[in-house]
Amino acid sequence: MYKLLRSFLFLFDAEKVHYFAMHVFKSLCKIGFINKIIAKTFTPPPFADQQFQLGKLSFKNPVGLGAGFDKNALYLAELEALGFGFVEIGTVTPLPQAGNDKPRLFRLPKDKALINRMGFNNDGVKVIAERLQEWSKRQKNASTRLIVGGNIGKNKITPNEDAWKDYEICFTALHEHVDYFVVNVSSPNTPGLRELQEKDALAKILQNLQRLNALTKNPKPILLKIAPDLNSNQVDDVIALAMEIKLDGLVAANTTIDRSDLVTSKDVLDTIGAGGLSGLPLKRRSTQMVTYLHQKTNGQIPIIASGGIFTGADAKEKLAAGAVLVQIWTGFIYEGPKIVSNICKTLR
Repeated sequence: MYKLLRSFLFLFDAEKVHYFAMHVFKSLCKIGFINKIIAKTFTPPPFADQQFQLGKLSFKNPVGLGAGFDKNALYLAELEALGFGFVEIGTVTPLPQAGNDKPRLFRLPKDKALINRMGFNNDGVKVIAERLQEWSKRQKNASTRLIVGGNIGKNKITPNEDAWKDYEICFTALHEHVDYFVVNVSSPNTPGLRELQEKDALAKILQNLQRLNALTKNPKPILLKIAPDLNSNQVDDVIALAMEIKLDGLVAANTTIDRSDLVTSKDVLDTIGAGGLSGLPLKRRSTQMVTYLHQKTNGQIPIIASGGIFTGADAKEKLAAGAVLVQIWTGFIYEGPKIVSNICKTLR
């Protein structure tokens, strides 16, 4: 059934379809009995014999939704009904920004992939923090509520030398409202952002956040999302810094600028232009990064695996490589609302 619906939806602009579909789904979930049916149909039963942990956080299942899908924390209740163990909102920036010019989201069906150059479009940290606060108030049982991560970044207009200030603003504003943080310096869609992955610039951002975190009554895990395009020396620098400052985790990996070995024709790719590639073509590289990070750190730094996860077998591969949790995004678009349930069924 979903394949038929997907074939129809894929006839239209990807970004417009995304918001249309989620708004319709949100409206359906407002009807009490329909929401219960959806939750009963798609939410996997809890894992009785397995523990999925990140610091002090316990996850009901290891399948999360990566940042970029619910940038503005608009669909948390609906995504919870689909069974996600956690949802990462954002990327959030201090000031609202429109992002890059449209069209900026493209499907590559032959490759089971997407290309995006969204450019951190979001409502800004003030509005999103207020939205998260209202959502939290509606949660009846705090112990079983959805775990929410905050993916934070810098505004396009902020020069790199001041980037640390943007990350501090977002961290401070969201600290009460999210369960963990992911520092995003690896998106290819904000000019110059990936330069912040260099060791000195990265250390300035992360050490400041660690300092602020230590001053709070309830410190939150801080993770770093890294690009799959880093070379081994750059990855080693990230590992050394993460170990030195006792970072709480790494997310491997963001989208890639690599276009090699795609089935989609060069003419189509040239027409689409720049952007980050996600989906099945990223699967192998993501797994390689997880394996390398896990081995180099002797399993001391938790890893969330992201990239090319469509099935339970894909998730198993990532967990076997050393990941503690997995995130999906493109797989959700191609596989549909049963993806969390199907993955969890395989993992049992």
